[in-house]
Amino acid sequence: MPKFSNARSRQIPLWPTNIAIIAAFVATNSLKNLLNIYMKAYRISKYSKENQLELSEIPLPVAKDTEVLIQIYAASINQLDAKLKAGAFKLLLPYKLPLTLGHDVAGVVTSVGPGVTQFKVGDEVFARAADFHIGTFAEYIAVHENDVALKPGNISMEAAASLPLVALTVWQAFVEQANSLEGKKVFIQAGSGGVGTIAIQLAKHLGATVATTTSAANFELVKSLGADVVIDYKTQDFESILKDYDLVLNSQDEKTLEKSIRILKPGGKVISISGPPDSAFAKKSGLSWLMKTAIFFLSNKIRKQAKRSNVVYSFLFMKANGKQLSAIGKLIEAGTIISVIDKVFPFAQMNEAMAYVASGRAKGKVVIKIK
Repeated sequence: MPKFSNARSRQIPLWPTNIAIIAAFVATNSLKNLLNIYMKAYRISKYSKENQLELSEIPLPVAKDTEVLIQIYAASINQLDAKLKAGAFKLLLPYKLPLTLGHDVAGVVTSVGPGVTQFKVGDEVFARAADFHIGTFAEYIAVHENDVALKPGNISMEAAASLPLVALTVWQAFVEQANSLEGKKVFIQAGSGGVGTIAIQLAKHLGATVATTTSAANFELVKSLGADVVIDYKTQDFESILKDYDLVLNSQDEKTLEKSIRILKPGGKVISISGPPDSAFAKKSGLSWLMKTAIFFLSNKIRKQAKRSNVVYSFLFMKANGKQLSAIGKLIEAGTIISVIDKVFPFAQMNEAMAYVASGRAKGKVVIKIK
């Protein structure tokens, strides 16, 4: 406070000055809060199979030129999330930590970048966030408009969130990589899982005869989805039952992959979503010379086995694609594809949901309800 020579005659009361200071402080900090809006998100600060996700408050994302900002109503957990958390893909997908996990989203567009032409505020949408732009285990996410599709009107947010990654995986395997499935025999491993439940439905829609593996408890489920041949993986060996198949969708371990090659007829094809990566993937992904060399040797054994059997081996690491998801949405609206959801967890129970997925007991998908 300034000093005055005649304190008695010129003294100014302190309380108006204090109120002015407090008012200025409140106004400044209110503006700061408006400019730095925060949201809740589940993140990892280091790779670990055992550590839980950390609930954090982070700045709300802003939609860039061709992005839409989505308020997340629901997300779903995929095996990819668990593998990223454990560091299984840190060489192929070198993310910066801390990292918000989550690939699948369903929600409402709350703002759009100036270059967006396909969506508007208020649209209900669903998407698989692109690699290096993931983060759906949160309250908001900004996604490129080319990776987004309008949510089918006949399903809930939870159902929509369960579908993008698994449905796009199957679409890219059967429609992009495989030739026509009309009249073909297709073997889909783990038919009651997140990928398997959608793969059975799409393969049947495309005209294939479908064989799958699951436990006896899930026989009725996979049959209801369209499976023609159902094998109990606990008591039966699919290699002794299946013969001369045209296509295998492999999602299991290397031993299962090797057995799958042996059930294919000459000229058949195995598409693996669980590895090992092949040279075509390495080239397409623009990996370093060192990583390309490592992948060449990593896949050498299985490629040689496929060549000896006169079949084709291909690795699939699915990509976000809004146009494909829109086509899948039309199949959902027609009732051709339905979502299969095991459990819906509230946002506060994210770590319990992750543990349930890791247990391997889930049938179909596990969904997180956020709003």
